Amino acid sequence: MRKDAELVKKLKNPTQKERAFGELLDVYQERLYWHIRKIVHTHENADDVLQNTFIRIYKSIGKFQEKSSLHTWMYRIAYNESIRFLEKNNKKRYDNIETVSQSNLEVLFEDEYFNGDDIQKKLNTIIEGFKEKQKRVFQMKYFDELSFRQISEILNVSESTLKSTYYSCVKIIEQKIVE
Repeated sequence: MRKDAELVKKLKNPTQKERAFGELLDVYQERLYWHIRKIVHTHENADDVLQNTFIRIYKSIGKFQEKSSLHTWMYRIAYNESIRFLEKNNKKRYDNIETVSQSNLEVLFEDEYFNGDDIQKKLNTIIEGFKEKQKRVFQMKYFDELSFRQISEILNVSESTLKSTYYSCVKIIEQKIVE
């Protein structure tokens, strides 16, 4: 936390911004990449969204009010950029959510970076069947290991709603994984 506060201070200082941004990339680039990757599925799309995310962070850091942690603020930007990307691209290619989900699974399973075994494939298939909000909440909590408080700040949803959503997803996974 203290390091983030110092980093924000440097990022807001015009003479230190470039160097501080390099530090920011070193610390957060991989974490944000995987957060984005879970949403957009492919390496190429994740790279594009990650680049847009860091451009937005760079341009907006002066407006960062520090009401949330730097980490949470950047995750919110990454999440919003990912959703914007999906909305733009999914409107072009698909008519219904089942087609989108099936296509996303096909892309994931064919990806050279995906080395999942049968259980991982089954888990991803179950998650892909969730409604969009359920999917995001589960991924942020389970894979990104964010707290409910952080997810609440990112999605602007109450913690109790998030907990209910997450544990409903866990229950569904527990039931379907043994089928």
